[in-house]
Amino acid sequence: MRKTLVSLAIGASLLVAGTSFAQMAQQGDQLYRAFGEKAGLVALMDDFMVRLLADPRTGPHFKPANQQRVKEQLVDQFCALGGGPCVYKGADMKSSHANLDITKSDFHALVEVLQQSMDAKGIPFTKQNQMLALLAPMNRDIITPK
Repeated sequence: MRKTLVSLAIGASLLVAGTSFAQMAQQGDQLYRAFGEKAGLVALMDDFMVRLLADPRTGPHFKPANQQRVKEQLVDQFCALGGGPCVYKGADMKSSHANLDITKSDFHALVEVLQQSMDAKGIPFTKQNQMLALLAPMNRDIITPK
């Protein structure tokens, strides 16, 4: 009986995940367009960087970085994830964050600041959630294991 329940749970999870991926595939570049295409993403990342630097939880992580490069890579990453024409050519998340000692609290603070920027740019809540769902799995490669 337990094996059947586990199989049903796994099957349901795969069905939900498959449906989500299918919906994203059907949406094509709708997410990219909802974020204002390339110009909208540039404006979002300009706002995001200002907020990241000003926030005492995230500022120390970003002040020593090449902020222009970080913004450009984020634009490409969001563009590609949203179905736009960009290609992200930056380093993978695991190697680029390996020695930065990023905690769950740091990661959550960054997401909170990102949500503030998305709100400020008028990005619809449902589109914000779609993008965050695409970004969320990266936490495994960004947060430093303890």
